[in-house]
Amino acid sequence: MRTEKGLEGEPCEEGLRAFAAPGEHLRLSRAEADSRRTRSSGARPRAGGAAGRALPPLAALSQVLRLERSRRTAIVFPLQKLERYLAPGTDTARFRLFQPGLAALQRAEALFRSDRGHPIDYVSSAVRMEHAPPLALPEVCFIGRSNVGKSSLIRALFSLAPEVEVRVSKTPGHTKKINFFKVGKYFTLVDMPGYGYRAPRDFVEMVEAYLQERRNLKRTFLLVDGVVGLQKTDHIAIEMLEEFGIPYVMVLTKTDRASRGVLLKNVLEIQEFVKESTQGCFPQLFLVSSVEFSGVHLLRCFVAHVTGNLPTVEVS
Repeated sequence: MRTEKGLEGEPCEEGLRAFAAPGEHLRLSRAEADSRRTRSSGARPRAGGAAGRALPPLAALSQVLRLERSRRTAIVFPLQKLERYLAPGTDTARFRLFQPGLAALQRAEALFRSDRGHPIDYVSSAVRMEHAPPLALPEVCFIGRSNVGKSSLIRALFSLAPEVEVRVSKTPGHTKKINFFKVGKYFTLVDMPGYGYRAPRDFVEMVEAYLQERRNLKRTFLLVDGVVGLQKTDHIAIEMLEEFGIPYVMVLTKTDRASRGVLLKNVLEIQEFVKESTQGCFPQLFLVSSVEFSGVHLLRCFVAHVTGNLPTVEVS
């Protein structure tokens, strides 16, 4: 079974034991504390004048920590919220492969929080690889069907850097180019065009060239609609990733729109498919809601880990 070295196997309750109860003192990671000091010292706001924009509810861990224990566990580890509804004897090992504690979650959040010394910026867009930025940093890319909620999820990940413009459209197929976002000096996040309905005419050539030529690509995040599960076009994308030997992970989006029964059915079916039919897919699914911010904190942590910015975690 594939695991993520240094972060696997920590039980959920142990991973959350350091989560302070409401009213208790919260210990910030050094990076987050430095970030707050920079902002309080009057750091110059950057493009867009968004420094005073309010954060969405639960976008920051400090907001999640104010919730009662069961609620904050469900926000950080949404997959485990489904465990109580499984049949007795069901193997839940794949629900708990990546279980960072509070310190790791805080360090990851600091990477996604911009300030004067740690800018998070849109870099450029490309249709052909000769227009892509240099291979300077570790890279992760997000790909999925049109209207799977990819842009909404990326905007949620970058919600602590509200000056970063991630355009979200109600029209499927809005993203037509490969968009690159640089996260300080640490990694680059890549927003790929959606496949399926209204995909760019040269989608296949564009994506295949990227996947085969970006030597600094550390992980591909394949987004799947949590309401409808794997579709035919998703299987085509999986076949492409498997053929190229690209390590990837599946992320179920829009979980707030799926009933518990539908979500549980899709999770179990996809996990069985991953176990029986894939080689390069990380066995644990990630469940996210860009509306409720459930799973967003854990996904930030996984991105930080696979890009080499979170190699180990202290035991809580």
